Amino acid sequence: MAQATPLDTAHPADIGLNPQRTQQVVNVLQDSADRQHIPGAVVMVARQGRIGLFEAIGQQDPATGKPMRTDSIFRIYSMTKPLVSVAIMMLVERGRLLISDPVSRWLPEYNNQPVLGNAGLVPAWQTPTVQDLLRHTAGLTYEFLGDSPVQREYAKVNIASRGRSNDEFSKALAGIPLQFQPRSCWAYSRATDVLGRLVEVISGQTLGQFLQHEIFDPLGMVDTGFAVPPAQQHRIVEPFGHDPDGGVPMKLFNPREVPAMESGGGGLMSTAMDYARFLQCLRNGGEFEGHRLLSRHTLAFMTADHLGDIPIDGTLLPPGHGFGLGFAVRRAAGETPVPGSVGTYHWSGIGGTSFFVDPAQDLYAMLLTQAPNQRDHYRQLLRNLVYAALT
Repeated sequence: MAQATPLDTAHPADIGLNPQRTQQVVNVLQDSADRQHIPGAVVMVARQGRIGLFEAIGQQDPATGKPMRTDSIFRIYSMTKPLVSVAIMMLVERGRLLISDPVSRWLPEYNNQPVLGNAGLVPAWQTPTVQDLLRHTAGLTYEFLGDSPVQREYAKVNIASRGRSNDEFSKALAGIPLQFQPRSCWAYSRATDVLGRLVEVISGQTLGQFLQHEIFDPLGMVDTGFAVPPAQQHRIVEPFGHDPDGGVPMKLFNPREVPAMESGGGGLMSTAMDYARFLQCLRNGGEFEGHRLLSRHTLAFMTADHLGDIPIDGTLLPPGHGFGLGFAVRRAAGETPVPGSVGTYHWSGIGGTSFFVDPAQDLYAMLLTQAPNQRDHYRQLLRNLVYAALT
């Protein structure tokens, strides 16, 4: 595949970033790598459509000492979700489905899926819709977020297996009761994996094929996919063998293996520059280099809060935030422990990757690392350092 044209760059001062404070982002991350708190990282900050900071820090593979590269390839895990959510909304724009459609209209295995409550199995009060999948209010869960009876069922059938097809995954998940009544709360879940299967049913392509033809190729995302081809495997980023904070290390999946399941919720590999092209498309209102993925209005709809007064289960959504269609959305200037503007939207991955887009400041930033147990600290650290650099 031909190499994509590079994104525009600028001196930090020319895009409203203090040069010394911008360098401080690198210095702090370099110190973390020197102290072996993270193996290494790639960091990017862009404003006004131009990149003011793009640096590789530390090691790509701590076992061999291989240095990090700006084109190193990361497991981005849940940063897959915004891409798949955009894919769904592209199909909505083409008139192929409505987000008010019941999930069971397209995936009949979810028809009459019961809820496992304290009193045992009970009927669902409402039918989950595509919108519920997009905003995590369908009543599903993740097996690693607790030890409820439903989560134990997820674990028992190894719902995280990469050895099932998306169709087989969807039917296995539908055979397990819901954990929550639909629309009773926001609960982070395997909903976007279901959306991945929905893309396949509606488009007639595999999820990987649809993403490749409709998003990756148009945006020039040349290194993004569900596996890394042999010729590029020397660029794969690896974590520490032992967690530096003494926690239980999370085993990351092997990106060299082509999985049967193309996980819409967490299966992609990518680079900082590839993902920046997606973020630049979002920053541009859904268009990039003559390719329009979504209308400006659809993107504004996706990055608005869709929760309203729906309660939030757990602590994954920071205070002062709601959730749109694939993104967390900031709805208060205060409350949360990190700086940012109302309307900022973000998400991250369990392997240590994160991004945010701040339309009010015409700003986006991204930090990619493979340090699972350190991810919460570095997500917040990135926000503090980047906002400190604004002039």
